[in-house]
Amino acid sequence: MSIANNIKSTIPQTESAREYLKFVEERFCSANKSLAGTLMAELTTMKFDGSCSMQNHIIEMTNIAARLQTLGMKVDDSVLVQFILNSLPPEYGPFQVNYNTIKDKWNVSELSSMLTQEESRHLNML
Repeated sequence: MSIANNIKSTIPQTESAREYLKFVEERFCSANKSLAGTLMAELTTMKFDGSCSMQNHIIEMTNIAARLQTLGMKVDDSVLVQFILNSLPPEYGPFQVNYNTIKDKWNVSELSSMLTQEESRHLNML
């Protein structure tokens, strides 16, 4: 009763619950692969366009990474930091250069804090 009708129609009728559940598992496995590919594409092509705050942008990217982890694809914190930096528009170029020249690596929380400050600086310049 809790399986969507579009999925129910693709699963053959069986005599055994075990067989039925096997077919259900196979359907969800392919759906998970597809979802993982979609989420990965979204994470790698996402761009900050100013339509939301920098903090919301970073939260959205972090949520995508968390969803990928539930599908068995762990996105390392340092990789997520790079994805976030790559999502920034050209006016954040000096910020990116500065990050690349320092010895320390920031985690997502530290990057979020720094980018929120940088966003405020950009807004004050307007």
